Amino acid sequence: MAILGLQLQQRFPVLTAVCYSRLISATIHASAVASVSSLSCKLKKWNNGGRLPRRLVVGLGASFWAQYMNMAGNSKSFIASARLKGAVEQALQNVEWPEQFPFKDEDFQRFDETSDSLFYEGPRFVTHIDDAAIAALTKYYSEVFPPSNTPGVSILDMCSSWVSHFPKGYKQERVVGMGMNEEELKRNPVLTEYVVQDLNLKPKLPFEDNSFDVITNVVSVDYLTKPLDVFKEMCRILKPGGLAIMSFSNRCFWTKAISIWTSTGDTDHALIVGSYFHYAGGFEPPQAVDISPNPGRSDPMYIIYSRKLSTA
Repeated sequence: MAILGLQLQQRFPVLTAVCYSRLISATIHASAVASVSSLSCKLKKWNNGGRLPRRLVVGLGASFWAQYMNMAGNSKSFIASARLKGAVEQALQNVEWPEQFPFKDEDFQRFDETSDSLFYEGPRFVTHIDDAAIAALTKYYSEVFPPSNTPGVSILDMCSSWVSHFPKGYKQERVVGMGMNEEELKRNPVLTEYVVQDLNLKPKLPFEDNSFDVITNVVSVDYLTKPLDVFKEMCRILKPGGLAIMSFSNRCFWTKAISIWTSTGDTDHALIVGSYFHYAGGFEPPQAVDISPNPGRSDPMYIIYSRKLSTA
């Protein structure tokens, strides 16, 4: 029986310039330089009074970080973490979950706590994972989505933008995008409608119960500061048996990702997202899939998914 645990790492930022999707931008590369705990650390012990170290910010002021990240508008910062093959997929197998949600309010703080509406005010018509990772995600969607043009099927693309990475030509009667920038949402060709909403301020979803067959969220679950509220709402609006697909890589806007995310690695991220499903209630046990197309040579890509219980 596996015990839920987290590997926290101190990370020192290294600044570099890279070419990404034919555009040159600045990104922040963070290397794990020291492990301060192992995956065998028990969250039950933590939940009963133990403390885990917080991330360390070294040598750079907040204003410089924010300015530098804005320069990198077409790319997310890269957080490097070594992983064993199959480790992410095994992370959610036979987990012994603590009785209570083990994370605290401070785990959902961000380096930059200014308004998200300001951060996302300008559109970013770029992609935040590389082409190989996008292709892997699109292929996965093609395997698990209801067939195109299935009567009555509704899909919600949460934290959406100008592209959803759905299969080419994929259509349903209702595909709703929910995001932070209206200009981006207007450009998304798969959407039949959209909603502009900051889930960190307003986690309540403006949809009826049992409305959607599928909910997707691409490389954005790490920005949710009220994840349990959001996941409970996801359960409410999913139809019984409806599928929720959370995908992530090892890239993020470092200043806007939650502390518990930037302090941990890929395997731990699977546990974190899995815990959201578990503690929200009403979902089947979450599963992890590693769809990384070229491990070590392109962006990794991971899926954490679950279905709403048919009796929920």
